[in-house]
Amino acid sequence: IAPWLFALLTVPDGTLMQIISDAPPSAKWWAIFFGALWGVGGLTFGLSIRYLGVALGQSVALGFCAAFGTLIPPVVAGENLFSSTSGILMLVGVAICVTGIAIIGYAGALKNKNLSAEERKKAVKEFALKKGLIIAVFAGIMSACFSYGIESGKPIADAAKNLGTNPLYQTNPVLIFILLGGFFTNFVYCVFLNIKNGTAKDYISGGGGIFFNNLLFTFLAGFLWFMQFQFFGMGKSQLPVSMSVFAWSILMALNIAFSN
Repeated sequence: IAPWLFALLTVPDGTLMQIISDAPPSAKWWAIFFGALWGVGGLTFGLSIRYLGVALGQSVALGFCAAFGTLIPPVVAGENLFSSTSGILMLVGVAICVTGIAIIGYAGALKNKNLSAEERKKAVKEFALKKGLIIAVFAGIMSACFSYGIESGKPIADAAKNLGTNPLYQTNPVLIFILLGGFFTNFVYCVFLNIKNGTAKDYISGGGGIFFNNLLFTFLAGFLWFMQFQFFGMGKSQLPVSMSVFAWSILMALNIAFSN
């Protein structure tokens, strides 16, 4: 709901469906496809938090997400990162990022070693370092697909700009398609678990009041979570083209900083 709402509020009146119509079908499908892959990253990201805790799980997963989300788009676009100062600085920054991930992972191993089994369960109920790190790496790589979705959806943003959308909000129509892909992945997995575990009835088993509260708070959580991409798109639009790819690293770096 949030992507549609913000797109409607930020494009000129009555132009959203025209923007969607004018955008090339390939851009829309690629954005949905990368959104679906990003959705897989989101599901496994949840598992990494489950096995590593918020600070360590977010640091490893988002560190890899920052690295891959920053490097892959210019490489796919055919840019030689070794041929320009900005490219070399990007590689150096990603190298520092990966080094940071290694240090955080080592710190996690030391912490795990120094805790008793009882203390580990108290800190993170299902703490499992090896399994958690593998899942976190996979989650980070797949979550970087959101950045690819933004890049592949540029023709949609261009269509929005051509119809008078303020450049500050040009990414908003792209978010509709990326998050549609992510919604599809999560929806299918939730339905699968509901059928497998026989839990579909649990949504309403607590009565109308509890169901409404659950709906309200999950919507609020999703809405606040969506706002990161709203402001990410706005910030990215204000950077020079040669530096716009750094927006993804900034977002992930701040996620890691605040989670720790």
